[in-house]
Amino acid sequence: MFETVRNAFKIKDIRRRILFTFVMLVIIRIGSELPIPGINREVFQQWFESKSNDAFSFFDAVTGGSFLRMSVFALNITPYINSSIIMQLLTIAIPKLEEMQRDGEEGRKKIVEITRYLTVVLALVEAIAMAIGFGRAGYLTEFTFLNTFSVIVTLTAGSAVLMWIGERITEKGVGNGISIVLVINIISRVPDDLTSLYEQFVAGKTVARMVLAIAIIAAVILATIVLVVVLQGGERRIPVQYSKKIQGRRQVGGQSTHIPLKVNTGGVIPVIFAQSLMMFPVMIAQFFGADQGTGVGSWILRMLSQSNWCNPAEPLYSIGLVIYIALIIAFAYFYTSITFNPLEIAENMKKAGGFIPGIRPGKPTSDYLTKILHYVVFIGAVGLAFVTFLPIFFNGVFGANVSFGGTSIIIVVGVVIETIKQIESQMTVRYYKGFLSD
Repeated sequence: MFETVRNAFKIKDIRRRILFTFVMLVIIRIGSELPIPGINREVFQQWFESKSNDAFSFFDAVTGGSFLRMSVFALNITPYINSSIIMQLLTIAIPKLEEMQRDGEEGRKKIVEITRYLTVVLALVEAIAMAIGFGRAGYLTEFTFLNTFSVIVTLTAGSAVLMWIGERITEKGVGNGISIVLVINIISRVPDDLTSLYEQFVAGKTVARMVLAIAIIAAVILATIVLVVVLQGGERRIPVQYSKKIQGRRQVGGQSTHIPLKVNTGGVIPVIFAQSLMMFPVMIAQFFGADQGTGVGSWILRMLSQSNWCNPAEPLYSIGLVIYIALIIAFAYFYTSITFNPLEIAENMKKAGGFIPGIRPGKPTSDYLTKILHYVVFIGAVGLAFVTFLPIFFNGVFGANVSFGGTSIIIVVGVVIETIKQIESQMTVRYYKGFLSD
């Protein structure tokens, strides 16, 4: 990885892209420190500390601490993530959107444009809910129309600016901009979380307990990283043979190739989608204090909160973990179904004279690909669920209070691997261009 980055800096265009990405990330971190005018940050932080074991811990992690500091980027890119989820669901439900997706680059541009508008709408709705909720709870310096309006505009504009920065990184930088923004936010919280783990399990303990605690923490983190790397790199290769054809006096075709089916086809998307769906109702309820009761509704909210899972004292709350794992597996199948079309691939192979050895072209090939895909996606989804479960189990059993976990590690490792691959592919393209021009 370090060799790839070092070689990338030797190529002017890639070096410029990396530096552009770095500058954008610096701007993001500066914006994460700028406070929103009109919010009493000290009172808000006291309230946040009372909620630090709930859904807000992960939310603060993905916003890079912006939410805790109530900066202009407090909403961060969560509205964009939610709007992407909604658009992907609507693409299946609405034929017009499905046609757009099949229209190639032009159709995808229209879907991206709609996603932008939906992001602003969601950011506005969330900002209004937060501003009114904060005003009623006394977190604003003055609960007046002008002050509330200022908070709403700042939160909405901050989210829109981050979306714009993410798109510029994708266009002029390296990697997927939105994913990189998410990763830099998570990484910025890691030092605080490691300090929290040290104070909770290492500081003041005997030497034996210190060594044991450090060994367990390191083992869990390393095991999660290794599993994610294996999942990202694993693939099932389906052999494809192309028939020989006579064109004029030449014989063409006859090559052997393969169709790579990635084990983790959806990458980090299923985890992000599942986490967002589980987190959203808990956050809204906590804004308005609805989680403080003792009724069925409050029990459901606590069951949805990740901090209550795998707690030996209250095992019933772990039902939420089962739902979470089911959502990860469901989203893995869903995302794969909209990104990989076996019927289309089978038809393209048939037109090009390709076939899978032992399988007839056309529908039998499509059925075979679908069958193999289901097996591969299931293995990847179960792997993702296990990687997510591992840190949650240790957090629940040992009471570790950190904002990062399996979800954060999956996001960070997955995005880093994909970004390095993109840099390598860009280097390969530059190499061949230079070779052909000589």
